[in-house]
Amino acid sequence: MSLLIAPGEALASPVPLLDRAGSPHGDRGVRSGELVRVRRGIYAPASVWRSLAPWDRYLARVHAAAHVYPGAVFVRESAAVLRGLPVFGEPPHIHAVTPGSATTRAIADIRFHSAERMPRHDDLAGVPVASYEEIAVDMARLRHPAVGRAIADAALRADPTLTVGRMRAMSETHPSSRGRRRAREVFDRASAVPESPLESVSATVIEALGFPLPELQVWVRGPEPGDDDRLDFAWWRGGRLVGGEADGDVKYSGAFGDAREALRARRARDARLLRHGVDTVQHWSWSDVSAPAQLRAMLLSAGLPILRPPDLGLLSSLAPALRGAP
Repeated sequence: MSLLIAPGEALASPVPLLDRAGSPHGDRGVRSGELVRVRRGIYAPASVWRSLAPWDRYLARVHAAAHVYPGAVFVRESAAVLRGLPVFGEPPHIHAVTPGSATTRAIADIRFHSAERMPRHDDLAGVPVASYEEIAVDMARLRHPAVGRAIADAALRADPTLTVGRMRAMSETHPSSRGRRRAREVFDRASAVPESPLESVSATVIEALGFPLPELQVWVRGPEPGDDDRLDFAWWRGGRLVGGEADGDVKYSGAFGDAREALRARRARDARLLRHGVDTVQHWSWSDVSAPAQLRAMLLSAGLPILRPPDLGLLSSLAPALRGAP
């Protein structure tokens, strides 16, 4: 079978994609368990496919769709995954826009959306992909605020020319007043300062729980050169400095080195922060943010007050939106 070459300027397919140009026996490979069918006429090695993370399976599916529908402009999560922006789990649908599409239509798992104008996009080695600005605006208008914030923050980090003002202005051109209102709430908070999707989502959840808004990426200086540390989140409360660290579970899983060494390094860093005036450091992961009662208990135990009623709508819809978080 011939190998489909992934676009060099987009995030490459994490698995080899094979078509039937060189051999008619793809379906036989599926029956034998050697291959999986990614979409009609396109296959991937089953052993590799089964080991992929959900967002990597989605990336492979988008690449397969790009091969079948050349010229389609990929938007929303499909553009996000091609550009390396956060994708939560494995979205069920691939999203695209084609020239002259007057109505939204579905072909298997692909949604071809109608559009009053073609989205701004770039040609990434032959694949049209919506711009960072278009992706951020769509996700802010259409998805959970925590997801929209994570995408907007990541887009600002990825494209130094992009500004919140530009995203806000584009959003205001959309006809849906509800979508514009949702996007305003995201763009009021969007920033390139958070360094990961977990930090962006954490900031959204902390605000929704009613806690004081933290300062982000705060340096704690030590007495000696090079003896400095940076906190993801910091609160000053009555002369006390409370620190917060959004640590993905994978950091201590052993996937990127010895897990015990990573934990030892964390304990040493926490001890250094305490010596330098931090009153306490709380660590949380995706599981704590997805179940916000756990994060609430952590921050209360650190002495942080609740200043506002919680946003129950945002919090109650959080777990499904974050399912399969990266």
